[in-house]
Amino acid sequence: MLTLQRALSLRALRKEVTEACLREVKQIMRPDDANVAGNVHGGTILKMIEEAGVIISTRHCNSQNGERCVAALARVERTDFLSPMCIGEVAHVSAEITYTSKHSVEVQVHVLSENILTGTKKLTNKATLWYVPLSLKNVDKVLEVPPIVYLRQEQEEEGRKRYEAQKLERMETKWRNGDIVQPILNPEPNTVSYSQSSLIHLVGPSDCTLHGFVHGGVTMKLMDEVAGIVAARHCKTNIVTASVDAINFHDKIRKGCVITISGRMTFTSNKSMEIEVLVDADPVVDNSQKRYRAASAFFTYVSLNQEGKPLPVPQLVPETEDEKKRFEEGKGRYLQMKAKRQGHTEPQP
Repeated sequence: MLTLQRALSLRALRKEVTEACLREVKQIMRPDDANVAGNVHGGTILKMIEEAGVIISTRHCNSQNGERCVAALARVERTDFLSPMCIGEVAHVSAEITYTSKHSVEVQVHVLSENILTGTKKLTNKATLWYVPLSLKNVDKVLEVPPIVYLRQEQEEEGRKRYEAQKLERMETKWRNGDIVQPILNPEPNTVSYSQSSLIHLVGPSDCTLHGFVHGGVTMKLMDEVAGIVAARHCKTNIVTASVDAINFHDKIRKGCVITISGRMTFTSNKSMEIEVLVDADPVVDNSQKRYRAASAFFTYVSLNQEGKPLPVPQLVPETEDEKKRFEEGKGRYLQMKAKRQGHTEPQP
């Protein structure tokens, strides 16, 4: 009898935890979500991922009585685009809270694309995002996060390891704050200067949260747009996002700021291009604050032919010592991820 009661209690607990920590949204992909070839922009998918994450994390952080808050995106782990999504397909975005620390929430998101004519579904993206709860009364005040119930002790221990790893990486990426992308007159083809691009955007109310600072998804969409322009300029073919390295949000961007999103190519392999994207915010209505680095990330793109097959890309020609250094750093990241993928695909003995 006790065994049956315990089983029923665990089942009820599992249902309660699942309902509290899961969120799913659906959206049909329209022409303005895609490029000229009909492939949905990576930035559009990133924005949907972030919207699902901010909903579930904000709900969780306000699930107990106390000071009200809004969850703000702090970091996105490496995200791979496993399969292209096309116009007319339905995106199924599901989010789940998998770990909470004292002041942060880990959300894991899966994206499926559905062909509504055949009912076929395929996995297109998996992502891990970290949020922090900011008080509605004081945007600089980080509140405590209500703990979640883990079904197994191992889940909490594994989550703590992921938390410590991302915390260390965030501290290590607060570099190049003074590094900016400078335009060059009459650059040669296949050089860094030839394809580097910038986009300037005035932050308006529609870009912002209740706090008056920019949604992380809006920033990521703009970053992907600039990275796509750099890739297209370099290879002059249809290009798609293949992956995004960890995106770190170094500081909040407030309403009324002018943001400059700059992208430059750092490395090319035979069939992929790595593009560094930097986001700088200029608080034009606040003379007391100087221009600052708000976010940074590396995007990887591939070139496709008309049948959607990968094409070789023109090899990047680094000219300056800084460009050569960034090229070698990019090569190191590429080889590291290549070895990691090969390790995952090796057959088990």
